[in-house]
Amino acid sequence: MSIVIQNLEKYYGSQRVLNSVTETFEQARISVLLGPSGCGKTTTLRCLAGLERPSAGRIDIAGRVVYQDQPAIWVPPESRRVSMVFQSYAIWPHMTVFENVSLPLRAAGASRRAIEQAVSETLRLVGLRDYADRSATQLSGGQQQRVALARCIVSESPLILMDEPLSNLDAKLRISMRTEIRELQRRLERTILFVTHDQEEAMSIADTVYLYRDGSVVQKGAPKELYDYPATRYAAEFLGRANIIEQFEWTLSDGCAVYTLPGGVALPSAADSRPAAGSMLCIRPEKWRLVGAGQTGALPGRIAYSSFVGDRTEYRIDTPAGPVSVVELNAVPRRVGDEIGLAVAAEDIRVVME
Repeated sequence: MSIVIQNLEKYYGSQRVLNSVTETFEQARISVLLGPSGCGKTTTLRCLAGLERPSAGRIDIAGRVVYQDQPAIWVPPESRRVSMVFQSYAIWPHMTVFENVSLPLRAAGASRRAIEQAVSETLRLVGLRDYADRSATQLSGGQQQRVALARCIVSESPLILMDEPLSNLDAKLRISMRTEIRELQRRLERTILFVTHDQEEAMSIADTVYLYRDGSVVQKGAPKELYDYPATRYAAEFLGRANIIEQFEWTLSDGCAVYTLPGGVALPSAADSRPAAGSMLCIRPEKWRLVGAGQTGALPGRIAYSSFVGDRTEYRIDTPAGPVSVVELNAVPRRVGDEIGLAVAAEDIRVVME
């Protein structure tokens, strides 16, 4: 079930929250809509569900037009074959787990036998088979999340929409639920659109990430592709930590750019590139290597801050190019005040625009 939106716009009064969005979301994949609050990601989801009426554009779900402005087409939510997991889960407190999960089937008029079989199998899939008769109010946050997932799965809707479904869980449970959602999707081969503002969550769960800003998709791709090759400063900083170097000069050497930083250190590029006016250099903290002070080709610096975080040590290093964040894995922590050199491979330097 592929989903196609064309020139989708949404206004609240004079405020435009979706800016002519045109995208295709792949069938049987997890597409993550990522961005800060107010960027339009949840509005996109609600338009797909039929909970919001767009101001203009077109929405196709599995080849069926469910919304179009001209000529006017509007398919109500209950006729779209779409399931949704809300941020608050929307679990009925007066019902048991079985009653909550069976609700879509009962609303559709399924037989008692069909309901019992479908709910039993679905609860087995989400690990709640022994909780069928338990009241929803007796469940933990993670168990309530599984009930909401089961309710989506049991109806066999080919499209599942998830609006920040893990935001109410504690950090450890969020990590385990990411894995569970990923495994369920692979087993059931459903199409999932997942909204989040958490870049780590997006990276761990997505087949494709759609990065939103101010009502538009500004970059999309596989998680590693977006992390390794951000097109803009916004993408680089939203998809993890990034050292942005604004002040540099460049020259060509054997067809490749050489970037000269404040202090005179020259960093080579790995490709035939000519930075455009206004471009900046982007280097991820984990791409820097700490070397001895004074090493040829290394950016000189002094450790201003050090924080040991279990499997890694995080540093802030003062350099002629400004403060630089560095992450060093599985190493003996260095001392604040140490003089140090920073080296980076040419293939780990990215050129980004504002």
